Amino acid sequence: MTTPPLRIGTRGSPLALAQTHMTRALLARSLGVAEDSIAIEIIRTTGDVIQDRALSESGGKGLFTKELDSALIAGGIDLAVHSSKDLPTHLPTEIIVAGYLPREDVRDVFIGRGGMKLAELPQGATVGTASLRRAAQVKRLRPDIKTALLRGNVETRLKKVESGEFDGTLLAYAGLKRLGLADRATELLPLESFLPAAGQGAIGITCRADDAKTRAALAPILDAATGFALAAERSFLAVLDGSCRTPIAAYARLEGENLVFSGEVLRSDGGEVFSSSHSGLPVDAALIGYHAGHDILRRLPHGVAGLA
Repeated sequence: MTTPPLRIGTRGSPLALAQTHMTRALLARSLGVAEDSIAIEIIRTTGDVIQDRALSESGGKGLFTKELDSALIAGGIDLAVHSSKDLPTHLPTEIIVAGYLPREDVRDVFIGRGGMKLAELPQGATVGTASLRRAAQVKRLRPDIKTALLRGNVETRLKKVESGEFDGTLLAYAGLKRLGLADRATELLPLESFLPAAGQGAIGITCRADDAKTRAALAPILDAATGFALAAERSFLAVLDGSCRTPIAAYARLEGENLVFSGEVLRSDGGEVFSSSHSGLPVDAALIGYHAGHDILRRLPHGVAGLA
């Protein structure tokens, strides 16, 4: 039996598989091999199993990665493909983020029942989301709106809006585009009101820290600009102990020769927001996020936990 040149681990959701097939196609082209010679291993994670409660009540973002991490460490796969916003701030010491594919559009979209926009929802309407950030940002604009837990894959969430179970939901535009569902968006939400989650729109690839062969194979397909942006965003999260328990948003992008960063922490009811913007050279990305995080911490007398 021929040993595949690489084995990719992924979750089994339609979006995870779409992102994995994108990664495999790029890798195959770069390595000059047939796509089907690179194996895809579907691994069910705890986050996929738990659908009846928020991640903040179940252990945080690591629920989407720990089984993939275990497979990497055990040598069952050579790399794992992730939605970067699901990556925990701290990974096992044996694993590194090798890098990121070029980033997609980072914006959120609103999908309203019957084509309604967010501003058009009736008083007291219910918006479904699993994101504390999105819930707080919605309430900041529309304090009258109720938010309720809505978990599941993209299609599941869309169907629950169509059926009238919810009046609307918010999703990442990047995910809809990768699934060929961009036309389902009712409206693109502005960054000024809906700063995205750290890592949103970026596909992250992890591998074993000591696996020089896989790191070398991945290098040609990774995007440096996205790497700088994510370094700032993840550093910001690390300072604020960003998990799934606090509404935190972060977005960095290259503008000319500078990396420009914006971050915010919200009170869970949307009633208060603490924001910070910093810029500097891309090589200082982690420091930019670090300083922005500490800028906000200095203004929180009871820490991030006090915003709940």
